[in-house]
Amino acid sequence: MINFEDMAPALESVKQSLMFDFYMISVKRDMNHKYRYGQQDYDFDEGVMFCMAPHQILTVMREENGKNPTGWSLLIHPDFLWNTPMAAAIRKYQFFDYSVNEALFLSEDEELKILQITENIKEEYQANIDKFSQNIIISQLETLLNYAERFYQRQFITRSKAHHQFLGKLEMTLDRYFEKDNCRMKGLPSVQYLSEEFNMSPQYMRSLLKTLTGQTTQQHIHEKVIKIAKEKLSTTELSISEIAFDLGFEHSQSFSKLFKAKADVSPLEFRKSFN
Repeated sequence: MINFEDMAPALESVKQSLMFDFYMISVKRDMNHKYRYGQQDYDFDEGVMFCMAPHQILTVMREENGKNPTGWSLLIHPDFLWNTPMAAAIRKYQFFDYSVNEALFLSEDEELKILQITENIKEEYQANIDKFSQNIIISQLETLLNYAERFYQRQFITRSKAHHQFLGKLEMTLDRYFEKDNCRMKGLPSVQYLSEEFNMSPQYMRSLLKTLTGQTTQQHIHEKVIKIAKEKLSTTELSISEIAFDLGFEHSQSFSKLFKAKADVSPLEFRKSFN
């Protein structure tokens, strides 16, 4: 556990790129310098909790004579988790990913709950170490991460305005991709393409869309494809093969299979219903 108030403040303006060997869970307040995590700026405007995985790059830009933030960091070395279920389970918590670019907002009660757990961990590792110490600390860590997961999922729901803007931008991105005939040259838009467009990891985008729409990113792409396909089937004379090619399918059979799975009728049957 590190208390930020115990650290020496920067005496001059400095930019540092740091890479840690630890998982890091931090609560930071009074931020007066900038962070860059991965390839994007990190937003502390409303949130206070920040998580980072080992071997990821954090760039810190400190102002001259800038004061330290208040708060704390909990550092966990991956070797401490070795040969325990948490060694693999910790990878499921997506807030350790470069995908997240804003700090988690915590209410006073939530922040107190997180602090109590970290204090339990600190008390345990400062006590006499015995054969139970590792398991007790890891069980506390799992509790902490599960609460953090709950709070992140709550933030998905409560920040509805920002997320509705995200959905609008996602639709515009897909519309632009299809309008430029990218499908003919590049195929269907991929999950990776969309996640890069929004500076999110595929896992984070999937979780966000699942919360907002009940669909995964791949399902969202497929819904868009079927919508455009229905427009072409009902308003043009293009053949099924031509429509499939326009939408990025190498084989019309693959297009027909997807269409029937989503629309419950084949493309030809759908077209006939308009004649």
